[in-house]
Amino acid sequence: MQRLTASLARTSVQRPRLLAQGPATRIVPILSNSSCSRVRSGYASYRCASSLVNHGLLNDIERRDDAVHAVGSSLLLDAGGRRPARLPGSNSGANSGSSSGGSESGSNGGNGSGNGVQKVSVPKEYPQTLAIPLTRRPLFPGFYKSLYIKDPQVIAAVQSLLDRRQPYVSIFLTKDEKYEPDTFSDTNEVYPVGVFAQITSVYNAGPDDKALTVVVYPHRRVTLDSLLPLPETAAAPAEKPKIDAEVSGVAAASSGRVFESVDAEIIQADSKEGLAEALREMAVTENAGKGAAEVIEPEKIEAVTEDPRGYTPINKHLGDHIVSVVNITNKVDSEYNPEDPIIKATIAEILNVLKEISQLNPLLRDQILTFSIQTGGNAFQDAGKLADFAAAVSSGEPAELQSVLESTNIQERLQKSLYVLKKELANAKLQQEIAKSVDQKITRKQQEYFLMEQLKGIKKELGMESDGKDKLVSKFKDRAAKLLMPEPVKKVFEEEINKLQNLEPSASEFNVTRNYLDWLTQIPWGTHSKENFDIKHAMEVLDQDHYGLKDVKDRILEFIAVGKLRGTVEGKIICMVGPPGVGKTSVGKSIARALGREFFRFSVGGLTDVAEIKGHRRTYVGAMPGKVIQALKKVQTENPLIMIDEIDKLGRGHQGDPASALLELLDPEQNSSFLDHYMDVPLDLSKVLFVCTANSLDTIPGPLLDRMEVITLSGYVAEEKVAIAMKYLGPTARESSGLKPEQVDLEEEAIELLIRSYCRESGVRNLKKHIDKVYRKAAFRVVSRGQEAEEKLKDAENAKGEKGETVAAETTVAMEQLKITKDNLKDYVGSPKYTSDRMYDVTPPGVIMGLAWTSMGGTSLYIESVLGSVISDDSKPSFHRTGQLGDVMKESSSIAYTFSKAFMAHHFPENKFFDKASVHLHVPEGATPKDGPSAGTTMTTSLLSLALNTPALADVAMTGELTLTGKVLKIGGVKEKTIAAKRSGVSNIIFPASNRADWDELPAYIKEGLTPHFVGWYEEVFKVVFPALEMKK
Repeated sequence: MQRLTASLARTSVQRPRLLAQGPATRIVPILSNSSCSRVRSGYASYRCASSLVNHGLLNDIERRDDAVHAVGSSLLLDAGGRRPARLPGSNSGANSGSSSGGSESGSNGGNGSGNGVQKVSVPKEYPQTLAIPLTRRPLFPGFYKSLYIKDPQVIAAVQSLLDRRQPYVSIFLTKDEKYEPDTFSDTNEVYPVGVFAQITSVYNAGPDDKALTVVVYPHRRVTLDSLLPLPETAAAPAEKPKIDAEVSGVAAASSGRVFESVDAEIIQADSKEGLAEALREMAVTENAGKGAAEVIEPEKIEAVTEDPRGYTPINKHLGDHIVSVVNITNKVDSEYNPEDPIIKATIAEILNVLKEISQLNPLLRDQILTFSIQTGGNAFQDAGKLADFAAAVSSGEPAELQSVLESTNIQERLQKSLYVLKKELANAKLQQEIAKSVDQKITRKQQEYFLMEQLKGIKKELGMESDGKDKLVSKFKDRAAKLLMPEPVKKVFEEEINKLQNLEPSASEFNVTRNYLDWLTQIPWGTHSKENFDIKHAMEVLDQDHYGLKDVKDRILEFIAVGKLRGTVEGKIICMVGPPGVGKTSVGKSIARALGREFFRFSVGGLTDVAEIKGHRRTYVGAMPGKVIQALKKVQTENPLIMIDEIDKLGRGHQGDPASALLELLDPEQNSSFLDHYMDVPLDLSKVLFVCTANSLDTIPGPLLDRMEVITLSGYVAEEKVAIAMKYLGPTARESSGLKPEQVDLEEEAIELLIRSYCRESGVRNLKKHIDKVYRKAAFRVVSRGQEAEEKLKDAENAKGEKGETVAAETTVAMEQLKITKDNLKDYVGSPKYTSDRMYDVTPPGVIMGLAWTSMGGTSLYIESVLGSVISDDSKPSFHRTGQLGDVMKESSSIAYTFSKAFMAHHFPENKFFDKASVHLHVPEGATPKDGPSAGTTMTTSLLSLALNTPALADVAMTGELTLTGKVLKIGGVKEKTIAAKRSGVSNIIFPASNRADWDELPAYIKEGLTPHFVGWYEEVFKVVFPALEMKK
């Protein structure tokens, strides 16, 4: 003991000196050879190293501790910032000594002999300590940890321990993770098993240095036996001692004073008396030092006495502070067999898991390396320590780690440590996968960003820089500011514009959103064209563009008059029905011009895709809105006139029924909130005027036809066609051919012949083609004559006086106006297509002229009946019909045959023709399908004419449906059939009596030259057609 005291006395003043620097400056230690000679053992070497970093490197320790704590592991560094080569223990000084420590130190450490401390360790028994509660995770023996203390009483108690060279505390894990105080008043607040730890260094922390950070080193497991009652009052905390740097080995930096346990060498005592004696000798040694601010005198050390419970109150002075003081006993591991196969297998598995973790987590890799060095590469020799290490580096639950700490059975502790270590491995793998995935995404985005920036730079250099995302957003917002969007549309616009701002230009959805916003901001929200309600102006426009069409013009004028009275024109749906070429489309343009509205036309003929009407879903590539939205975008007004052409030729396929899609569009009650699939916002189409065109109403679905106002455009008669040709078609064709009126003159007689022999159609489209052809031929002749005149003029310039005058006169005659007459019309349009207006100039018995309606207008329809075979006594009656007749017309022929037999039996009973005759009825032009009931009277008259062998009047045409009893029913197409009859040159026309009102509405020029006969029963027809025959009553 004298030797130990002398050694302490010699070395107590040989402490390293630290150079104090500024607040943000690191403390740099300055060591002398003599200070390093103090290193005599594994733990003494820690003292020399800690002198280097206790102040300057402690921050590094804390930072590394925080980093490790993030993954649930503890530090493996010693208080000096290094990894300890060997944990303090009771080994001999085989590794101690200094290479330059003086004569008494031994050579290269020798075998530990010399004048140094021979046995360095902690006390084996330390029954009463200051207890500090710990949250989140327990401490394990052999692993440093920093504690943050805020309680002034606990801070004062720690200072008292350091002052008395008794830097020992016990640390227990709290059961409540949210526990904050630095003391506890009940043993149930903490787990019963903790660690006995040594304070290695402290330093001020927190605001105004009112807190303390304490670095501790746990030595062993201990069990909490009892908690001493907290004193009701405590002595005022003493002022913090100012320990000289020469004594403490630590310099005070401006950022806070740091204190270190003055003597880290703890003398292990085998008994309580030996412990007290050692403490006294340490005090005597320290008292020999010079410059110490406060030294505990040997006589101040309290006597070691035993209390009734058997505990030695070494820290009785802690009673001056309101702190937790506990009585503890060591918790010793149970004996185990290192060669146990289960233990060896568990250790091997732990090592394998640690190896995998070291490859995944760089922070743990260094700790595992340090642990391997400490154990000398043989972890099988200390299984308990390996289990503690595995638990210390794991981020398990506090209860799981505490269970490892409480286990004294090595096999059980190893298995529990393996469990938490496996969880740590799973977390590390998951963390690596997440990090890898994030890194890949970040790398890809960085590459895309880099390439996009390069692309922008290249485009900028080439002058090809396009509008960026900000410019697009600004453009769309500027457009929207000029529109009167409804609130639902504004909401959608804001959502889409925000989406566009958050999307990358390279994203596929960026283009979809940009296109949608482009359409949304190009619809004329709240924009209307000013309407013209001047009826006089409308009449002038309609008369300028079209001849006739009184019904259509009257309807448009009525429409304008209503709008003028109401101040606004609501959208209507008008359907104009008529044969091709009568001017349905051009009438729509004239209506738009008369009203002052914009005009848009699209055809639905053959349309089979609903998306053409209602648009595509935006999810499809290349999606677009429907035709109506496209119309609004083009005309830039909410009240245009939209013409839907060929509505009777709508198709139907696997992509839906467009006719059904038009129901919503053409319903005034529904189209105020029309929803296009692409736009997905309601649009008000109630101000739009829809005009539809059709050649026939038969193929238009009933619900759709019910929503439209039908205006019928009948075919033109010859007089109307002549007027249209003279007033519209002729001047237009002449101007388009580059001719002037003084060059070509198309006479009216030539136009009449053209209509009669070439263009008998109800419309004027074919007439226009022929007139264009006439003027093209005329242009060719004019140019040819002009070239001949130029050649003659050149020859005349080379001739002499009189001859030249003669040539000039001939040239003048050659340049006269070119006249096109009925005589030379054939030279321009070829041979006549129709050589006769009638198929029969004189109709034989069995042939009658009927009248039919087609999509091309009215036409004459002849019915022929002949006797199939010679009548004999063996003949049997039969009836056969041909001419590609429809079902309705076949039924009509059957009715006519039956009625004819009954009529003959009733009025001509002596005539037995139908009793033996084989009759064949035929309708010419067999390639043309025919159907309808209006030929009933015509067929009956043909059969009676054959049976009576009497021809009908040659100038009679008829139409009408016939019942089985002889009643004549109403038919349609009166105007068209009248025009056809007049064109065929008849003077008498037979109509059902029910069609008298339709006849009265016809213009006078159409009825001119025709004598109508309105009949209700067939007997009246018979009297007109066969005036010479008398029927028997």
